[in-house]
Amino acid sequence: MKRNLLGISTFTLVGLYALLSIIVLGVCLFCGISMYIGLGISLVVLIIQFLIAPWITDLTMRWFYKAKFGAELPTYLNEFVDGICTKYNMKRPKFAIIDDGAPNAFTYGRTKNDARVVLTRGIFELLNPEEVKAVVGHELGHVVHYDMLFMTVAQVVPLVLYFVYQILVDSSDNRSSNNNNSGYGQLIGIIAYVLYIISQYIILWLSRTREYYADQFSVEETRNPNALAQALVKIGFGLSVNYDSNEVEENGKKKKVRSTKDVGALGIFDAKTSKSLIVSSNNDVNNKDSIKNAMKWEMWNPWAFIYQLQSTHPLISKRLLAISEVSKDYGQEPYIVFDLVQPESYVDDFFFELVVKYSPGIAFIIGLVLMFVFMVLENYSAGFLSMGIAGVLGTIFLFIRFKRSHRSGYTPRTIKDLLGEVKVSGVTSVPCELEGRVIGKGDPGCIFNEDFTLKDETGIIFLDYNQPLWILNKVFALFKSHQYVEKTIKVRGWYRRSPVPYVEIYQWEVDGQIKKVYTYIFTIIMYVILLLLFLGLIAFAII
Repeated sequence: MKRNLLGISTFTLVGLYALLSIIVLGVCLFCGISMYIGLGISLVVLIIQFLIAPWITDLTMRWFYKAKFGAELPTYLNEFVDGICTKYNMKRPKFAIIDDGAPNAFTYGRTKNDARVVLTRGIFELLNPEEVKAVVGHELGHVVHYDMLFMTVAQVVPLVLYFVYQILVDSSDNRSSNNNNSGYGQLIGIIAYVLYIISQYIILWLSRTREYYADQFSVEETRNPNALAQALVKIGFGLSVNYDSNEVEENGKKKKVRSTKDVGALGIFDAKTSKSLIVSSNNDVNNKDSIKNAMKWEMWNPWAFIYQLQSTHPLISKRLLAISEVSKDYGQEPYIVFDLVQPESYVDDFFFELVVKYSPGIAFIIGLVLMFVFMVLENYSAGFLSMGIAGVLGTIFLFIRFKRSHRSGYTPRTIKDLLGEVKVSGVTSVPCELEGRVIGKGDPGCIFNEDFTLKDETGIIFLDYNQPLWILNKVFALFKSHQYVEKTIKVRGWYRRSPVPYVEIYQWEVDGQIKKVYTYIFTIIMYVILLLLFLGLIAFAII
Protein backbone atom coordinates (compact mmCIF):
# COMPACT_ATOMS: atom_id res chain seq x y z
CA MET A 1 0.00 0.00 0.00
CA LYS A 2 2.89 2.36 0.56
CA ARG A 3 3.51 4.33 -2.60
CA ASN A 4 4.34 7.97 -3.31
CA LEU A 5 0.89 9.55 -3.64
CA LEU A 6 2.17 13.07 -4.35
CA GLY A 7 4.59 11.84 -7.00
CA ILE A 8 2.00 9.65 -8.73
CA SER A 9 -0.66 12.37 -8.67
CA THR A 10 1.67 15.12 -9.85
CA PHE A 11 3.06 13.00 -12.67
CA THR A 12 -0.46 12.05 -13.77
CA LEU A 13 -1.76 15.62 -13.72
CA VAL A 14 1.27 16.93 -15.61
CA GLY A 15 0.77 14.25 -18.25
CA LEU A 16 -2.94 14.98 -18.59
CA TYR A 17 -2.44 18.72 -18.92
CA ALA A 18 0.42 18.22 -21.36
CA LEU A 19 -2.01 16.33 -23.63
CA LEU A 20 -4.59 19.08 -23.16
CA SER A 21 -2.05 21.82 -23.96
CA ILE A 22 -1.12 20.13 -27.25
CA ILE A 23 -4.76 20.05 -28.31
CA VAL A 24 -5.41 23.65 -27.18
CA LEU A 25 -2.39 24.77 -29.20
CA GLY A 26 -3.74 22.96 -32.25
CA VAL A 27 -7.13 24.60 -31.81
CA CYS A 28 -5.54 28.03 -31.54
CA LEU A 29 -3.60 27.51 -34.75
CA PHE A 30 -6.68 26.17 -36.52
CA CYS A 31 -8.99 28.96 -35.35
CA GLY A 32 -6.38 31.69 -35.66
CA ILE A 33 -6.69 32.89 -32.03
CA SER A 34 -4.11 33.55 -29.37
CA MET A 35 -2.87 30.53 -27.44
CA TYR A 36 -3.36 32.51 -24.23
CA ILE A 37 -7.08 32.85 -24.97
CA GLY A 38 -7.37 29.09 -25.38
CA LEU A 39 -5.51 28.44 -22.16
CA GLY A 40 -7.67 31.07 -20.44
CA ILE A 41 -10.83 29.25 -21.50
CA SER A 42 -9.51 26.02 -19.98
CA LEU A 43 -8.68 27.85 -16.75
CA VAL A 44 -12.13 29.45 -16.51
CA VAL A 45 -13.78 26.03 -16.90
CA LEU A 46 -11.62 24.70 -14.07
CA ILE A 47 -12.32 27.61 -11.71
CA ILE A 48 -16.08 27.62 -12.22
CA GLN A 49 -16.38 23.89 -11.60
CA PHE A 50 -14.13 24.12 -8.55
CA LEU A 51 -16.14 26.97 -7.00
CA ILE A 52 -19.73 25.89 -7.54
CA ALA A 53 -19.59 22.07 -7.36
CA PRO A 54 -19.64 21.78 -3.50
CA TRP A 55 -22.46 24.32 -3.23
CA ILE A 56 -24.57 22.44 -5.77
CA THR A 57 -23.84 19.16 -3.99
CA ASP A 58 -24.92 20.70 -0.67
CA LEU A 59 -28.28 21.62 -2.18
CA THR A 60 -28.60 18.18 -3.73
CA MET A 61 -27.90 16.50 -0.40
CA ARG A 62 -30.47 18.65 1.42
CA TRP A 63 -33.25 18.63 -1.16
CA PHE A 64 -33.05 15.19 -2.74
CA TYR A 65 -31.38 13.08 -0.02
CA LYS A 66 -32.84 14.84 3.05
CA ALA A 67 -29.36 14.97 4.55
CA LYS A 68 -29.13 16.67 7.94
CA PHE A 69 -26.02 18.79 8.33
CA GLY A 70 -24.81 19.47 11.84
CA ALA A 71 -26.36 16.32 13.30
CA GLU A 72 -24.75 15.18 16.53
CA LEU A 73 -22.22 12.36 16.25
CA PRO A 74 -21.36 9.68 18.82
CA THR A 75 -18.73 10.67 21.37
CA TYR A 76 -16.16 8.15 20.19
CA LEU A 77 -16.42 9.46 16.63
CA ASN A 78 -16.21 13.11 17.68
CA GLU A 79 -13.00 12.43 19.60
CA PHE A 80 -11.52 10.54 16.66
CA VAL A 81 -12.34 13.31 14.16
CA ASP A 82 -11.11 16.09 16.46
CA GLY A 83 -7.83 14.25 16.96
CA ILE A 84 -7.18 14.01 13.21
CA CYS A 85 -8.16 17.65 12.64
CA THR A 86 -5.73 18.77 15.34
CA LYS A 87 -2.96 16.54 14.05
CA TYR A 88 -3.25 17.77 10.46
CA ASN A 89 -4.10 21.39 11.31
CA MET A 90 -7.37 21.47 9.43
CA LYS A 91 -10.89 22.65 10.10
CA ARG A 92 -13.40 20.09 11.23
CA PRO A 93 -15.40 18.82 8.23
CA LYS A 94 -19.14 19.43 8.09
CA PHE A 95 -20.90 16.15 8.81
CA ALA A 96 -24.26 15.21 7.36
CA ILE A 97 -26.43 12.20 8.14
CA ILE A 98 -28.82 10.59 5.65
CA ASP A 99 -31.66 8.74 7.37
CA ASP A 100 -31.36 5.48 5.43
CA GLY A 101 -30.48 1.98 6.61
CA ALA A 102 -28.29 1.20 3.59
CA PRO A 103 -24.63 1.78 4.54
CA ASN A 104 -22.78 4.47 2.64
CA ALA A 105 -20.16 7.15 3.27
CA PHE A 106 -18.52 9.77 1.06
CA THR A 107 -16.83 13.14 1.16
CA TYR A 108 -16.70 16.20 -1.09
CA GLY A 109 -15.57 19.81 -1.00
CA ARG A 110 -12.79 22.08 -2.26
CA THR A 111 -9.90 21.77 0.18
CA LYS A 112 -9.18 20.09 3.50
CA ASN A 113 -10.59 23.16 5.28
CA ASP A 114 -13.82 23.08 3.29
CA ALA A 115 -14.81 19.42 3.39
CA ARG A 116 -18.12 17.64 3.94
CA VAL A 117 -18.46 14.05 5.11
CA VAL A 118 -21.80 12.33 4.53
CA LEU A 119 -22.78 9.17 6.43
CA THR A 120 -25.96 7.13 6.34
CA ARG A 121 -27.74 5.76 9.36
CA GLY A 122 -26.83 2.29 8.12
CA ILE A 123 -23.14 2.97 8.75
CA PHE A 124 -23.84 3.19 12.48
CA GLU A 125 -26.28 0.30 12.53
CA LEU A 126 -24.26 -2.22 10.52
CA LEU A 127 -20.78 -1.39 11.81
CA ASN A 128 -19.29 -1.43 15.29
CA PRO A 129 -17.56 1.71 16.64
CA GLU A 130 -14.06 0.68 15.53
CA GLU A 131 -15.35 0.01 12.02
CA VAL A 132 -17.18 3.33 11.94
CA LYS A 133 -13.94 5.12 12.85
CA ALA A 134 -12.12 3.18 10.13
CA VAL A 135 -14.67 4.21 7.50
CA VAL A 136 -14.60 7.85 8.60
CA GLY A 137 -10.80 7.63 8.68
CA HIS A 138 -10.89 6.58 5.03
CA GLU A 139 -13.05 9.60 4.16
CA LEU A 140 -10.78 11.93 6.16
CA GLY A 141 -7.86 10.45 4.22
CA HIS A 142 -9.43 11.85 1.06
CA VAL A 143 -9.67 15.23 2.81
CA VAL A 144 -6.09 15.29 4.11
CA HIS A 145 -4.74 14.18 0.72
CA TYR A 146 -6.64 16.97 -1.09
CA ASP A 147 -8.34 14.34 -3.24
CA MET A 148 -11.26 16.62 -4.03
CA LEU A 149 -8.90 19.25 -5.45
CA PHE A 150 -6.73 16.78 -7.36
CA MET A 151 -9.67 14.97 -8.94
CA THR A 152 -11.42 18.23 -9.84
CA VAL A 153 -8.32 19.48 -11.63
CA ALA A 154 -7.85 16.13 -13.36
CA GLN A 155 -11.46 15.85 -14.52
CA VAL A 156 -11.27 19.15 -16.38
CA VAL A 157 -8.99 17.53 -18.96
CA PRO A 158 -11.52 15.09 -20.50
CA LEU A 159 -14.24 17.75 -20.31
CA VAL A 160 -12.18 20.24 -22.31
CA LEU A 161 -10.96 17.56 -24.74
CA TYR A 162 -14.52 16.54 -25.54
CA PHE A 163 -15.52 20.20 -25.89
CA VAL A 164 -12.60 20.71 -28.29
CA TYR A 165 -13.69 17.66 -30.29
CA GLN A 166 -17.23 19.03 -30.68
CA ILE A 167 -16.05 22.53 -31.62
CA LEU A 168 -13.59 21.28 -34.24
CA VAL A 169 -16.08 18.93 -35.84
CA ASP A 170 -18.57 21.81 -36.22
CA SER A 171 -15.87 24.22 -37.41
CA SER A 172 -14.58 21.75 -39.98
CA ASP A 173 -18.08 21.29 -41.38
CA ASN A 174 -18.54 25.05 -41.65
CA ARG A 175 -15.18 25.42 -43.44
CA SER A 176 -15.80 22.78 -46.04
CA SER A 177 -14.84 25.22 -48.77
CA ASN A 178 -11.24 25.10 -47.58
CA ASN A 179 -10.44 21.38 -47.83
CA ASN A 180 -6.94 21.59 -46.35
CA ASN A 181 -8.02 23.62 -43.34
CA SER A 182 -11.11 21.48 -42.85
CA GLY A 183 -9.07 18.29 -42.96
CA TYR A 184 -6.60 19.73 -40.45
CA GLY A 185 -9.39 20.58 -38.05
CA GLN A 186 -10.97 17.14 -38.36
CA LEU A 187 -7.62 15.49 -37.64
CA ILE A 188 -7.18 17.52 -34.46
CA GLY A 189 -10.76 16.71 -33.50
CA ILE A 190 -10.18 12.96 -33.91
CA ILE A 191 -6.98 13.17 -31.86
CA ALA A 192 -8.85 15.15 -29.18
CA TYR A 193 -11.54 12.47 -29.00
CA VAL A 194 -8.99 9.66 -28.73
CA LEU A 195 -7.19 11.56 -25.97
CA TYR A 196 -10.55 12.17 -24.29
CA ILE A 197 -11.12 8.42 -24.04
CA ILE A 198 -7.56 7.78 -22.85
CA SER A 199 -7.76 10.56 -20.25
CA GLN A 200 -11.00 9.07 -18.87
CA TYR A 201 -9.23 5.80 -18.10
CA ILE A 202 -6.21 7.63 -16.68
CA ILE A 203 -8.47 9.51 -14.27
CA LEU A 204 -10.22 6.31 -13.24
CA TRP A 205 -6.82 4.77 -12.52
CA LEU A 206 -5.82 7.87 -10.51
CA SER A 207 -9.07 7.65 -8.53
CA ARG A 208 -8.46 3.98 -7.71
CA THR A 209 -4.92 4.77 -6.62
CA ARG A 210 -6.12 7.47 -4.27
CA GLU A 211 -8.62 5.02 -2.77
CA TYR A 212 -5.71 2.80 -1.75
CA TYR A 213 -4.05 5.78 -0.08
CA ALA A 214 -7.26 6.68 1.76
CA ASP A 215 -7.30 3.10 3.06
CA GLN A 216 -3.68 3.49 4.10
CA PHE A 217 -4.47 6.73 5.94
CA SER A 218 -7.32 5.06 7.84
CA VAL A 219 -5.08 2.17 8.86
CA GLU A 220 -2.33 4.52 10.06
CA GLU A 221 -4.69 6.72 12.10
CA THR A 222 -6.78 3.95 13.67
CA ARG A 223 -3.88 1.51 13.91
CA ASN A 224 -6.52 -1.12 13.32
CA PRO A 225 -6.34 -2.44 9.73
CA ASN A 226 -8.70 -5.32 10.49
CA ALA A 227 -11.47 -2.89 11.45
CA LEU A 228 -11.31 -1.28 8.02
CA ALA A 229 -11.14 -4.67 6.32
CA GLN A 230 -14.18 -5.89 8.22
CA ALA A 231 -16.09 -2.71 7.36
CA LEU A 232 -15.30 -3.27 3.68
CA VAL A 233 -16.62 -6.81 3.92
CA LYS A 234 -19.90 -5.57 5.39
CA ILE A 235 -20.37 -2.59 3.08
CA GLY A 236 -18.65 -3.80 -0.09
CA PHE A 237 -19.65 -7.44 -0.13
CA GLY A 238 -22.72 -7.01 2.05
CA LEU A 239 -21.74 -9.92 4.27
CA SER A 240 -23.00 -10.09 7.83
CA VAL A 241 -20.22 -10.72 10.33
CA ASN A 242 -20.18 -10.60 14.08
CA TYR A 243 -18.64 -7.80 16.09
CA ASP A 244 -15.23 -8.75 17.41
CA SER A 245 -15.39 -6.00 20.02
CA ASN A 246 -17.99 -3.47 21.06
CA GLU A 247 -15.65 -1.64 23.42
CA VAL A 248 -14.52 1.92 22.86
CA GLU A 249 -12.39 4.06 25.12
CA GLU A 250 -13.94 7.18 26.65
CA ASN A 251 -12.18 9.30 29.27
CA GLY A 252 -9.54 6.62 29.73
CA LYS A 253 -12.08 3.91 30.47
CA LYS A 254 -13.34 1.11 28.26
CA LYS A 255 -17.05 1.08 27.73
CA LYS A 256 -19.42 -1.38 26.11
CA VAL A 257 -21.22 0.25 23.19
CA ARG A 258 -23.96 -0.80 20.82
CA SER A 259 -23.82 1.16 17.59
CA THR A 260 -27.50 2.03 17.53
CA LYS A 261 -27.49 3.21 21.13
CA ASP A 262 -24.58 5.55 20.51
CA VAL A 263 -26.04 7.05 17.37
CA GLY A 264 -29.43 7.53 18.97
CA ALA A 265 -28.23 11.00 19.96
CA LEU A 266 -28.35 11.93 16.28
CA GLY A 267 -32.06 12.46 16.66
CA ILE A 268 -32.91 11.07 13.24
CA PHE A 269 -34.30 7.65 14.17
CA ASP A 270 -35.65 5.64 17.05
CA ALA A 271 -32.90 3.42 18.46
CA LYS A 272 -35.41 0.91 19.78
CA THR A 273 -36.99 0.18 16.41
CA SER A 274 -33.63 0.15 14.64
CA LYS A 275 -32.18 -2.72 16.65
CA SER A 276 -33.78 -5.21 14.33
CA LEU A 277 -31.61 -3.82 11.53
CA ILE A 278 -28.29 -4.49 13.24
CA VAL A 279 -26.18 -7.02 11.38
CA SER A 280 -26.86 -10.54 12.57
CA SER A 281 -24.36 -11.95 15.03
CA ASN A 282 -24.95 -15.55 14.08
CA ASN A 283 -21.87 -15.57 11.87
CA ASP A 284 -18.41 -15.95 13.41
CA VAL A 285 -16.07 -13.16 12.35
CA ASN A 286 -13.15 -15.58 12.54
CA ASN A 287 -14.77 -17.85 9.98
CA LYS A 288 -13.22 -16.45 6.81
CA ASP A 289 -14.65 -19.07 4.47
CA SER A 290 -17.64 -16.91 3.57
CA ILE A 291 -15.35 -13.95 2.85
CA LYS A 292 -13.09 -16.01 0.61
CA ASN A 293 -16.20 -17.37 -1.05
CA ALA A 294 -17.32 -13.81 -1.84
CA MET A 295 -13.84 -12.93 -3.14
CA LYS A 296 -13.82 -15.73 -5.71
CA TRP A 297 -15.71 -13.79 -8.36
CA GLU A 298 -13.38 -10.79 -8.16
CA MET A 299 -10.26 -12.97 -8.11
CA TRP A 300 -11.22 -15.43 -10.86
CA ASN A 301 -13.86 -14.04 -13.20
CA PRO A 302 -12.33 -12.02 -16.11
CA TRP A 303 -15.28 -9.63 -16.03
CA ALA A 304 -14.01 -8.32 -12.68
CA PHE A 305 -10.88 -6.93 -14.34
CA ILE A 306 -12.92 -5.31 -17.13
CA TYR A 307 -15.33 -3.72 -14.67
CA GLN A 308 -12.49 -2.41 -12.50
CA LEU A 309 -10.97 -0.58 -15.47
CA GLN A 310 -14.22 1.40 -15.70
CA SER A 311 -14.57 2.01 -11.97
CA THR A 312 -13.44 4.80 -9.64
CA HIS A 313 -12.77 2.23 -6.88
CA PRO A 314 -10.57 -0.86 -6.77
CA LEU A 315 -12.19 -4.23 -6.31
CA ILE A 316 -13.01 -4.97 -2.67
CA SER A 317 -10.83 -8.09 -2.79
CA LYS A 318 -7.82 -6.08 -3.92
CA ARG A 319 -8.32 -3.60 -1.10
CA LEU A 320 -8.71 -6.39 1.46
CA LEU A 321 -5.47 -8.01 0.35
CA ALA A 322 -3.63 -4.67 0.39
CA ILE A 323 -4.85 -3.99 3.93
CA SER A 324 -3.96 -7.51 5.04
CA GLU A 325 -0.36 -7.00 3.86
CA VAL A 326 0.23 -4.39 6.58
CA SER A 327 -1.73 -6.03 9.40
CA LYS A 328 1.42 -7.44 11.04
CA ASP A 329 2.86 -3.93 11.26
CA TYR A 330 0.09 -3.16 13.74
CA GLY A 331 0.25 -6.37 15.75
CA GLN A 332 -2.65 -8.08 13.97
CA GLU A 333 -2.89 -11.22 11.93
CA PRO A 334 -3.68 -10.62 8.25
CA TYR A 335 -7.42 -10.21 7.99
CA ILE A 336 -7.66 -12.46 4.96
CA VAL A 337 -5.30 -14.70 3.01
CA PHE A 338 -6.88 -15.80 -0.23
CA ASP A 339 -5.54 -19.34 -0.59
CA LEU A 340 -8.33 -20.93 -2.61
CA VAL A 341 -7.31 -22.86 -5.72
CA GLN A 342 -9.12 -21.92 -8.90
CA PRO A 343 -10.93 -25.10 -10.03
CA GLU A 344 -11.20 -24.17 -13.72
CA SER A 345 -10.58 -21.45 -16.25
CA TYR A 346 -13.40 -18.97 -16.73
CA VAL A 347 -11.90 -17.41 -19.85
CA ASP A 348 -13.99 -19.53 -22.22
CA ASP A 349 -17.19 -18.42 -20.46
CA PHE A 350 -15.97 -14.83 -20.66
CA PHE A 351 -15.40 -14.92 -24.42
CA PHE A 352 -18.72 -16.67 -24.99
CA GLU A 353 -20.46 -13.93 -22.97
CA LEU A 354 -18.67 -11.29 -25.05
CA VAL A 355 -20.14 -12.87 -28.17
CA VAL A 356 -23.59 -13.03 -26.59
CA LYS A 357 -23.34 -9.40 -25.44
CA TYR A 358 -22.19 -7.82 -28.70
CA SER A 359 -23.54 -10.11 -31.45
CA PRO A 360 -26.93 -8.29 -31.71
CA GLY A 361 -25.26 -4.94 -32.28
CA ILE A 362 -22.78 -6.40 -34.77
CA ALA A 363 -25.63 -8.01 -36.76
CA PHE A 364 -27.58 -4.74 -36.95
CA ILE A 365 -24.49 -2.76 -37.97
CA ILE A 366 -23.67 -5.23 -40.74
CA GLY A 367 -27.25 -5.00 -41.98
CA LEU A 368 -27.15 -1.21 -42.06
CA VAL A 369 -23.82 -1.17 -43.90
CA LEU A 370 -25.05 -3.67 -46.51
CA MET A 371 -28.29 -1.75 -46.99
CA PHE A 372 -26.38 1.50 -47.47
CA VAL A 373 -24.05 -0.10 -50.04
CA PHE A 374 -26.94 -1.58 -52.01
CA MET A 375 -28.85 1.69 -51.86
CA VAL A 376 -25.86 3.51 -53.34
CA LEU A 377 -25.82 0.90 -56.10
CA GLU A 378 -29.57 1.53 -56.51
CA ASN A 379 -30.35 -2.13 -55.78
CA TYR A 380 -33.12 -1.38 -53.32
CA SER A 381 -34.53 -4.88 -53.06
CA ALA A 382 -31.14 -6.30 -52.10
CA GLY A 383 -30.72 -3.50 -49.55
CA PHE A 384 -34.05 -4.21 -47.86
CA LEU A 385 -33.43 -7.95 -47.99
CA SER A 386 -29.95 -7.72 -46.41
CA MET A 387 -31.29 -5.44 -43.65
CA GLY A 388 -34.22 -7.77 -43.04
CA ILE A 389 -32.03 -10.86 -42.75
CA ALA A 390 -29.51 -9.09 -40.51
CA GLY A 391 -32.37 -7.72 -38.43
CA VAL A 392 -33.88 -11.17 -37.93
CA LEU A 393 -30.49 -12.55 -36.88
CA GLY A 394 -29.90 -9.58 -34.59
CA THR A 395 -33.29 -10.02 -32.94
CA ILE A 396 -32.65 -13.74 -32.42
CA PHE A 397 -29.33 -12.82 -30.78
CA LEU A 398 -31.24 -10.34 -28.59
CA PHE A 399 -33.53 -13.17 -27.48
CA ILE A 400 -30.53 -15.36 -26.67
CA ARG A 401 -28.86 -12.60 -24.66
CA PHE A 402 -32.08 -11.75 -22.85
CA LYS A 403 -32.78 -15.35 -21.87
CA ARG A 404 -29.21 -15.75 -20.55
CA SER A 405 -29.60 -12.70 -18.35
CA HIS A 406 -33.14 -13.72 -17.32
CA ARG A 407 -32.89 -17.44 -16.71
CA SER A 408 -35.76 -19.50 -15.33
CA GLY A 409 -35.72 -21.92 -12.40
CA TYR A 410 -35.92 -19.73 -9.30
CA THR A 411 -34.61 -21.40 -6.14
CA PRO A 412 -34.46 -20.09 -2.55
CA ARG A 413 -31.01 -18.66 -1.81
CA THR A 414 -29.25 -16.54 0.77
CA ILE A 415 -27.18 -13.48 -0.02
CA LYS A 416 -24.03 -15.21 1.21
CA ASP A 417 -24.64 -18.12 -1.17
CA LEU A 418 -25.19 -15.81 -4.14
CA LEU A 419 -21.96 -13.94 -3.47
CA GLY A 420 -20.09 -17.24 -3.91
CA GLU A 421 -21.28 -17.67 -7.51
CA VAL A 422 -18.40 -17.25 -9.96
CA LYS A 423 -20.18 -17.91 -13.26
CA VAL A 424 -22.27 -14.78 -13.14
CA SER A 425 -21.93 -11.35 -14.76
CA GLY A 426 -23.97 -8.62 -16.35
CA VAL A 427 -24.69 -11.12 -19.15
CA THR A 428 -25.26 -14.33 -17.19
CA SER A 429 -27.72 -14.43 -14.30
CA VAL A 430 -28.57 -16.75 -11.44
CA PRO A 431 -32.36 -16.97 -10.88
CA CYS A 432 -33.14 -16.80 -7.19
CA GLU A 433 -35.60 -16.18 -4.40
CA LEU A 434 -34.60 -14.10 -1.37
CA GLU A 435 -36.42 -13.23 1.80
CA GLY A 436 -35.40 -10.35 4.02
CA ARG A 437 -36.07 -6.83 5.24
CA VAL A 438 -35.84 -3.71 3.09
CA ILE A 439 -33.50 -1.46 5.05
CA GLY A 440 -33.23 1.46 2.64
CA LYS A 441 -32.97 2.79 -0.89
CA GLY A 442 -30.52 1.52 -3.47
CA ASP A 443 -29.09 5.04 -3.58
CA PRO A 444 -29.38 5.75 0.15
CA GLY A 445 -31.83 8.52 0.93
CA CYS A 446 -32.43 9.65 -2.66
CA ILE A 447 -36.08 10.53 -3.18
CA PHE A 448 -35.82 9.86 -6.92
CA ASN A 449 -34.32 6.39 -6.52
CA GLU A 450 -36.67 3.47 -7.02
CA ASP A 451 -34.25 0.70 -6.00
CA PHE A 452 -33.88 -0.97 -2.59
CA THR A 453 -31.32 -2.49 -0.26
CA LEU A 454 -32.37 -5.87 1.16
CA LYS A 455 -30.98 -7.52 4.29
CA ASP A 456 -31.35 -11.18 5.21
CA GLU A 457 -29.66 -13.13 8.01
CA THR A 458 -26.44 -13.42 5.99
CA GLY A 459 -25.95 -9.98 4.47
CA ILE A 460 -27.27 -7.10 2.39
CA ILE A 461 -27.75 -6.73 -1.36
CA PHE A 462 -28.94 -4.19 -3.92
CA LEU A 463 -32.38 -4.74 -5.50
CA ASP A 464 -32.91 -3.28 -8.96
CA TYR A 465 -36.50 -2.12 -9.53
CA ASN A 466 -36.95 -1.35 -13.23
CA GLN A 467 -40.31 -0.90 -14.95
CA PRO A 468 -40.48 -0.61 -18.77
CA LEU A 469 -40.91 3.19 -18.75
CA TRP A 470 -38.55 5.59 -16.97
CA ILE A 471 -41.41 7.76 -15.76
CA LEU A 472 -43.02 4.78 -14.01
CA ASN A 473 -39.82 4.24 -12.03
CA LYS A 474 -39.76 7.86 -10.88
CA VAL A 475 -43.43 7.89 -9.93
CA PHE A 476 -42.83 4.75 -7.86
CA ALA A 477 -39.74 6.31 -6.26
CA LEU A 478 -41.54 9.51 -5.26
CA PHE A 479 -44.89 8.18 -4.12
CA LYS A 480 -44.67 4.47 -3.30
CA SER A 481 -41.11 3.23 -2.60
CA HIS A 482 -41.02 4.57 0.97
CA GLN A 483 -43.93 2.27 1.86
CA TYR A 484 -41.69 -0.80 1.52
CA VAL A 485 -38.79 0.38 3.68
CA GLU A 486 -38.70 -1.62 6.94
CA LYS A 487 -40.98 -4.26 5.35
CA THR A 488 -40.14 -7.96 5.19
CA ILE A 489 -40.47 -9.15 1.61
CA LYS A 490 -39.91 -12.26 -0.46
CA VAL A 491 -38.37 -11.31 -3.78
CA ARG A 492 -37.93 -13.34 -6.96
CA GLY A 493 -35.50 -12.22 -9.63
CA TRP A 494 -32.11 -12.56 -11.28
CA TYR A 495 -28.79 -12.19 -9.48
CA ARG A 496 -26.04 -10.53 -11.53
CA ARG A 497 -22.73 -8.68 -11.01
CA SER A 498 -21.45 -5.70 -12.94
CA PRO A 499 -19.42 -5.39 -10.72
CA VAL A 500 -21.74 -4.60 -7.80
CA PRO A 501 -23.79 -7.65 -6.77
CA TYR A 502 -27.47 -7.01 -7.36
CA VAL A 503 -30.79 -8.72 -7.99
CA GLU A 504 -33.11 -7.49 -10.72
CA ILE A 505 -36.64 -7.77 -9.37
CA TYR A 506 -39.22 -9.82 -11.25
CA GLN A 507 -41.78 -9.87 -8.47
CA TRP A 508 -41.97 -9.54 -4.72
CA GLU A 509 -44.43 -10.52 -2.02
CA VAL A 510 -45.16 -8.12 0.82
CA ASP A 511 -48.01 -8.22 3.37
CA GLY A 512 -49.55 -11.14 1.49
CA GLN A 513 -49.70 -9.23 -1.82
CA ILE A 514 -47.76 -10.00 -5.01
CA LYS A 515 -46.16 -7.01 -6.77
CA LYS A 516 -44.67 -7.35 -10.24
CA VAL A 517 -42.19 -5.58 -12.48
CA TYR A 518 -43.34 -5.79 -16.10
CA THR A 519 -40.04 -5.22 -17.90
CA TYR A 520 -39.59 -8.94 -18.57
CA ILE A 521 -42.85 -9.44 -20.47
CA PHE A 522 -42.60 -5.98 -22.08
CA THR A 523 -39.15 -6.79 -23.47
CA ILE A 524 -40.33 -10.11 -24.93
CA ILE A 525 -43.27 -8.37 -26.61
CA MET A 526 -40.97 -5.72 -28.08
CA TYR A 527 -38.60 -8.38 -29.44
CA VAL A 528 -41.52 -10.22 -31.04
CA ILE A 529 -42.69 -6.98 -32.67
CA LEU A 530 -39.15 -6.28 -33.87
CA LEU A 531 -38.86 -9.78 -35.33
CA LEU A 532 -42.17 -9.39 -37.17
CA LEU A 533 -41.06 -6.05 -38.60
CA PHE A 534 -37.86 -7.51 -40.03
CA LEU A 535 -39.72 -10.52 -41.39
CA GLY A 536 -42.10 -8.07 -43.06
CA LEU A 537 -39.12 -6.22 -44.52
CA ILE A 538 -37.83 -9.49 -46.01
CA ALA A 539 -41.26 -10.24 -47.49
CA PHE A 540 -41.45 -6.73 -48.94
CA ALA A 541 -38.00 -7.11 -50.51
CA ILE A 542 -38.87 -10.47 -52.06
CA ILE A 543 -42.23 -9.31 -53.42
